[in-house]
Amino acid sequence: MTKYDWENEKVIGINKEKGHCLLIPQSSIKEKIKEKSEFYLSLNGKWKFHWSPNPFSHPISFFECDFDDSKWNEISVPGTFEFQGYGMPYYLASSYPPPLRKRNAPNIDKKNNPVGSYRKKFILPETWAQRVIFIHFAGVKSAFYLWINGQKVGYSQGSMTPAEFNITKYVKKGENLIAVEVYKWSDGYYLEDQDYWFLGGIFRDVFIYSTPKLHIWDIFTLTSFDKQYINSKLNLRIKVRNFSEKEKEFRIKIKLYEEGSNEEIFSLETDTHTINSLDELEISISKQVLSPKKWTAEIPHLYNLLFILVDSEENELEYLWETIGFRQVEIKNSQILINGKPIILKGVNHHDFDQKNGYSISFEQMEEDIRIMKKNNINAVRTSHYPSDPRFYDLCDKYGLYVMDEANVEAHGFMGNIFLRRKLHKKWTKSAVDRMVRMVERDKNHPSVIMWSLGNEACFGELHIKMKEEALKIDNSRPFHYENDLDLKVSDVFSAMYFSPKKVEQIGRLEKIKYRFPNGSISPKVYSSKPFILCEYAHAMGNSLGNFKKYIDLFYRYDNICGGFIWDFVDQGILVETDDGKNYWAYGGDFGDKPNSLNFCINGIVRPDRSPNPSLFEVKKGYQNVKVVPVDAKKGFFKLVNLYSFQNLKFLEMLWELTEDGKIVKTGSIGRQDISPMDMKMVELSLNYEFKNTSEYHLLFKFCLAEDMLWAEKGYELAWEQIELQSFNEKELLNEEKRAEKLIVNETEKEIEIVGNFFTVKISKNSGLISSYRVEGEELFLKPLKPNFWRAPIDNDNLARVLKYNYPFLRFFLKESIWKRANVWKRIKKLSWEQKSESEVIVRAEIEILKNKSPYTIYYTIQGNSEIKFEISFKPEYELIRLGVQTLLNKRLQNFKWFGRGPHETYEDRKNGAPVGIYDSKVDGLIHDYVYPQENGNRTDVRWLKITDEKGNGIEIRCGLNNFICFSAWPYTQEELEEAEHVHELLRREELTLNIDYKQRGVGGDFPAVPSVHEEYKLKPKKLYRYSFSLKSYKKTR
Repeated sequence: MTKYDWENEKVIGINKEKGHCLLIPQSSIKEKIKEKSEFYLSLNGKWKFHWSPNPFSHPISFFECDFDDSKWNEISVPGTFEFQGYGMPYYLASSYPPPLRKRNAPNIDKKNNPVGSYRKKFILPETWAQRVIFIHFAGVKSAFYLWINGQKVGYSQGSMTPAEFNITKYVKKGENLIAVEVYKWSDGYYLEDQDYWFLGGIFRDVFIYSTPKLHIWDIFTLTSFDKQYINSKLNLRIKVRNFSEKEKEFRIKIKLYEEGSNEEIFSLETDTHTINSLDELEISISKQVLSPKKWTAEIPHLYNLLFILVDSEENELEYLWETIGFRQVEIKNSQILINGKPIILKGVNHHDFDQKNGYSISFEQMEEDIRIMKKNNINAVRTSHYPSDPRFYDLCDKYGLYVMDEANVEAHGFMGNIFLRRKLHKKWTKSAVDRMVRMVERDKNHPSVIMWSLGNEACFGELHIKMKEEALKIDNSRPFHYENDLDLKVSDVFSAMYFSPKKVEQIGRLEKIKYRFPNGSISPKVYSSKPFILCEYAHAMGNSLGNFKKYIDLFYRYDNICGGFIWDFVDQGILVETDDGKNYWAYGGDFGDKPNSLNFCINGIVRPDRSPNPSLFEVKKGYQNVKVVPVDAKKGFFKLVNLYSFQNLKFLEMLWELTEDGKIVKTGSIGRQDISPMDMKMVELSLNYEFKNTSEYHLLFKFCLAEDMLWAEKGYELAWEQIELQSFNEKELLNEEKRAEKLIVNETEKEIEIVGNFFTVKISKNSGLISSYRVEGEELFLKPLKPNFWRAPIDNDNLARVLKYNYPFLRFFLKESIWKRANVWKRIKKLSWEQKSESEVIVRAEIEILKNKSPYTIYYTIQGNSEIKFEISFKPEYELIRLGVQTLLNKRLQNFKWFGRGPHETYEDRKNGAPVGIYDSKVDGLIHDYVYPQENGNRTDVRWLKITDEKGNGIEIRCGLNNFICFSAWPYTQEELEEAEHVHELLRREELTLNIDYKQRGVGGDFPAVPSVHEEYKLKPKKLYRYSFSLKSYKKTR
């Protein structure tokens, strides 16, 4: 049986050039931009294209010059097949699609291996005559053959690093033809099972460039500081290639410039060297640089190096520019040091993904992603789980982000089978080493890259040992990372995924750590000298990221806990338009792909269009680098703490606001404070305010940019801190003057009716619930105010979600589903009432709840001013999901104003990123459209809420004596929210569902899509809960 190159793990390339840093020659010193060089020719754009479902149906002779492609369609390059209408995208988180037969690996299902045939014509510039010509493919999934003018040039796989071919002997003067045959599936894809969409095609840039026959092929720049980290040695390793048939002499001039300046800092020259024909020569040279400006993610100073290649006749053959930064990475005392100072990685995992173009992410989109990171205090990125587009690193250098650069090696689908793991290390070592080497060669000059990662979730073995050995031959200046190295044989850092805060603290205390997967442990003797990082943590799938502040506190409490990378940055949703013109984001299974991992690709802190998920605000607050510590708060004395490692706080202007019961009563500024990195300073505010015993006070500090930055304009609020000066005074909030208007009680067989001067309340005898609340003849609630114990499952309520998809009939037997059924099944046990005075009536209802021994008890106290006070007590038999009431609002009530946390959604374990204040919103600003519909829109720590019409009339709700309340409002029902699988399936109604809750359990987020709610955020079984709130009609003129 024929074994094709694309299912032969021993064949990873034919006629490919070795990896190196990309250097595009310029014709003069003045031009620095590679793409503007006269020796650079982009092949991006429209190509002729034919798609075949398998290799047996593709056009065999398509690469020939006289082949007729006139009836072919066109396709955009860069771009993938699937995003341009060809074939099916697959999404699987940790296993392989059907064409990849892991038990028969490296074989491929030949009947299900789509082939894309590409053709494009190009004309080389006349100035390229007598030069060496290369073609560069920055990324192709997953394997391809190349022809030029009908001649076969070579083959490549390894999709996330460049493939280059010397095409000098294949091209001709005038018009040329390039033909590329891309196979979606190959044995290389077995190393690319990366919790990512499985796509195919030429998805990154394609270009041609030319060099002189004597050419600087590769440069490695290494900076190392003296013991005081003041002066640096610049070490250069330069490879020169001679493509001519003659021996050549050369020397190299080198000049250093600061980025943005034409002023030369230094120049030096190499000795004259002789290189044999068709040979390669490596030379080294170094230079001491006095007091260079250092590169850090906080202050990313860059320099430009100019290389001029000079031949024996003093001809300047080429000019090459490389951007560098003076930066040194070390590990000392179990900490990661940059330029001698410890850092905390406040990071995020980042996939190259665009909602409209898949893998093909534009420069503008990459730049937007980095600006979002910088604006939200993210200082590090892990290129999960492959090297990113090369332009991404240029932007990280420029804007300032620490990068963990990860090799394109993940075989998650092999992880659970020992025989497959052995096969992986036996068969794919050559390929994995090649991928590692090519990544290091490509990215080694980027100052932003501070750590190499040997891949992700590919077991551990000889493969990884050899990967590191070969990478060290190129670069020994950076530490290496690999999470599955459980015995820390090659990893220079102790890394883990999804350790709980409790386990992270055990590491901080240097205790023995037990692993869950696989079963085992690690001793502090093994890891104590190594920094600990969470390569993935705070799983941000849907409504998640609870407990985030606990991790941040640990980063600062223990020196050896050096931060981590949130999973992950962006929801990998694909923008789709329905037949009737509605847009929605699709996920696994939406394209007929089976099997699939559903919406497990939707776990970003931003949505596919980069709009924020509510978790982003928690990240921004947790990752901020300014802290305020009260000393004598009411007198205005505070400590400002600078948590930056390198940046003085002078770049921020510091403003403050004093609020009384949520209203701003005084503001001020303390200007730009000179506070050195990792230092603090006492400041005094001119408060001079007479605090009332009956009011609640908060002081809000705002830290805003004092000048424009690359990533944000002057005035942008980068950080904030809120200090409670005087706590909530419940007596003042509730004990307002009651209007002593007479109440009349009418009792019938069906209901108890309480009639006031301008309102009527009806309580059903069948349910014990308020069935009507009419004010001035108008019904304000369209449904009874019923107890609510359930929520539309969030992604972390995993079992409910899994049963919904796979075993819907079993949902009835899920313990938690008792509370869903309890919302429907309840009956009145006792109902009584008493008129305490002419203007006060108390109704007591005991309601029997499904499977619960204790009743749900409500006291309604109705006052003559239309106020209804709810006093609720309940002792659940099982852990509760939610404790609150729900109703449907009159459709004219659309405006919300509240005093509590905001303005965005918060939950009990995810509210650190929302200050207490007075906020207002329409319902569209209250809900959050998660890609997969689920519980959303909650607001916590609410003191009062006003829901009004356009005239300002409506309902006022206030919290009780000993508790705050939560609320949410949706333009759909809870049942509709639970049943919907995409946002466009939720029909928006004018009548809003209103939830008034005591609490609901937290959202969790320690582990991927499983309940991980901490004990303090649970509604525990067999505990008696008591809470109260009141509501009354609200009218401006009343």
